[in-house]
Amino acid sequence: MGNTITRTAQPLTTVSASDARERLAAIADLVTQWQPQMLVVGVPVHADGTPHAMTARARDFAHDLATRFAISVHLADERHTTALAQSALDAAGAGRKGRAARDEIAAQIILQGWFDDGHT
Repeated sequence: MGNTITRTAQPLTTVSASDARERLAAIADLVTQWQPQMLVVGVPVHADGTPHAMTARARDFAHDLATRFAISVHLADERHTTALAQSALDAAGAGRKGRAARDEIAAQIILQGWFDDGHT
């Protein structure tokens, strides 16, 4: 989650569910609780910026969120964020916290990068 006034991001939680319906229900709970003005979805691409199979899935997911919640959804490049997140956890001595912690930090990095690029 982030603050558009201070332009800062922080991790919130990892949504983990076994199927798409459960994931969307968990996201709906978060949207209801936090009432965000917009959502930012990380878009995976190859290191050189070319799309791959997950790129289309992320774009479809963003479209589904926009349709379901009637809220603007922005896309952000997520290249290298998982590695950066793992490095941050390792540096903090928390490298063994697991995938959920790594994904939360990666999401924070994606959103902070979006803010740093001048978006609001």
